Amino acid sequence: MKQSPALGPVMFDLRNTSLAPEEIEQLRHPAAGGVILFSRNYESPRQVVALVSSIRALRPELLIAVDHEGGRVQRFREGFTRLPPAAAYAQACGQEPEKLTGLLETAGWLMAAELRAVDVDFSFAPVLDVDCGISEIIGDRSFSQDPEEAGRLASAFVRGMHRAGMAAVGKHFPGHGGVAQDSHLTLPQDPRSFAEITSRDLVPFGMLIEAGLEGIMPAHVVYSAVDDKPAGFSSCWIEDVLRRQLGFKGAVFSDDLSMQGATFAGGYADRAQLALEAGCDMVLVCNRPEAIGTALETALKADMVMRRRRLEPMRGRSAIDWNELLASAQWRAASEQIRQLTDRRTTA
Repeated sequence: MKQSPALGPVMFDLRNTSLAPEEIEQLRHPAAGGVILFSRNYESPRQVVALVSSIRALRPELLIAVDHEGGRVQRFREGFTRLPPAAAYAQACGQEPEKLTGLLETAGWLMAAELRAVDVDFSFAPVLDVDCGISEIIGDRSFSQDPEEAGRLASAFVRGMHRAGMAAVGKHFPGHGGVAQDSHLTLPQDPRSFAEITSRDLVPFGMLIEAGLEGIMPAHVVYSAVDDKPAGFSSCWIEDVLRRQLGFKGAVFSDDLSMQGATFAGGYADRAQLALEAGCDMVLVCNRPEAIGTALETALKADMVMRRRRLEPMRGRSAIDWNELLASAQWRAASEQIRQLTDRRTTA
């Protein structure tokens, strides 16, 4: 696959539904590598196509991403099919495994096809956290409380994403489901042993890595029995466990450096540098426009040879025109099936 020589290691967000002059300059910075879109950047499919086109006109090689997993975390809503949370699929299908995996493939394809139709490269999905029944920030975002089942169901969802031409990003490595605290608001501490984490939380990650998972996002969680740094800033977790032990060869994206779970590292320059040194290929800076410039200047020094090679597979493939997608029989059947599931859940 041809590499993009100008791709940098920083992904950041935008303030509105169109580009501001200062954002145009930031996108031109050689350390810029991608844009993550939020609900504030979205009004309609037509508007977001125009926004993405304006970004592509400046830097066609940039990766464009969004958090669009379904349930509580779906940034584009008006005009898009409303997706249920991950836990809803197993709840709807009960003891019908073939129906369940088919439904998940359909949902993965639908999510990815709609995003590709507006030229978004990928969604930060699926969640591979195993729900332990104590984490409100994960909860129904997890496919299952059983590690093997969580891996199987996530694999089906990813197969659908791949059919639509979209790479997948598993999160939050090595697992956020075992802590009650929200890393947006604090730095969670997980005291469990490495053996316990391996036998439970790492199972879905191992299954998806073996199947060719393209991207992973580590958690802003300290697993104190293993390392004193959060996983996204830990070479122990990223280089030793993820790359050497699990054999992951894809791209590692930091979680948002603006989250409270990242503040232990110091200012934004320190956060970006530590995450990149630990093994992240791309760092995210969200909801703090004043920090973008600092992260870009810090990351300018990063060695990008291997990073670019790992980031290239994240590019979207086989895009379809939005109107053509909505006119297709495949989209109509898939959208109706998922709408019915979401409606039944809402009614219940």
